Amino acid sequence: MTERSTTRRRFLKASTATVATAALPATATAAEGWTVAETPSDTSDEPWQTAKTPTGNTLYDVEYASGTAYAVGAGGVAIRRTADGWRKVFDGGVTGNGNSLYGADVTDDGERIWFVGSSGAVGEYDVETGTLYDHSKPTGSTNNFNDVSVTGQAGEANVYVAGDSGKIYYSFENGASQTWNYVTPGSGAGLSAIDFHDVKSGHVVDTNQKVFQTSDGVSYDNIGIANANVNFYGVDSDAPDDVWVSGGGGMVFHWDGANWTPTDLGDAGLKDIEVTDDDQDGFTVGGGGKAFDLSSGKWAQDATPTGQNLKAVVRGDVNVAVGAGGTVIEN
Repeated sequence: MTERSTTRRRFLKASTATVATAALPATATAAEGWTVAETPSDTSDEPWQTAKTPTGNTLYDVEYASGTAYAVGAGGVAIRRTADGWRKVFDGGVTGNGNSLYGADVTDDGERIWFVGSSGAVGEYDVETGTLYDHSKPTGSTNNFNDVSVTGQAGEANVYVAGDSGKIYYSFENGASQTWNYVTPGSGAGLSAIDFHDVKSGHVVDTNQKVFQTSDGVSYDNIGIANANVNFYGVDSDAPDDVWVSGGGGMVFHWDGANWTPTDLGDAGLKDIEVTDDDQDGFTVGGGGKAFDLSSGKWAQDATPTGQNLKAVVRGDVNVAVGAGGTVIEN
């Protein structure tokens, strides 16, 4: 499978404290004995610092495009990191009516950011020209969209949108009008997050403790997670046999193609997770300002300067996590 470019979110950070894990098959039950890891101690040697932002709105996602970090959030706000600090890109969302933006992703060349949100909002932003394109209400849908994944180059992207209706809306022609279709991978439970590792191959998680995979962008198979007993919030799809899921109760799950390995990092709901393709380094962030990093395959907790709920994290020249109240922390 061809590896996607480095515009996808990938994370690196060093730490020393470790936690234990236990491998489970996709159909394993809680009674078979999940190992609960002890909560790691704060060991970050590169502490996170708070950045000043031009908004008090909750920020739900963050991405790097053309070397610049962009974050989107409530009320349709978009901000970017500059040499002079964070600056507002636009207010009001895709159409200016204030629809919140919940998810974002970047084309493989880093030239366009796609974002989705409430009431069917779908937008595409050209970071070079500052042009904002409106692709809202695919197939007429006004559902809330929680996440988006895009593959391919600017202007030629495949676009996958996941939302509360349990449907994935997709376009293989850059979101052009009349090119959208949709599929319901599960029972209709809301879809929390979606991520693709190749042009038409990726994974999506729903609010019914299910993970689905596709290799054609159209049909989906259920691959678990049996008896997880927590909500799923984030997914990182690196290969058919390399998937990470973050969820409630501080739970992280890893799929190796045969088994799901659960790791318990405490009690915080973990909203986002991103891990390198070699499974050695990564980040997950969540409630109460909690941030954990994966180093040499072992998870550890970072100290952070905030108690605000964190929603997303991205790696770049500066690592950035965003969350409630316009919170941005960096290291």
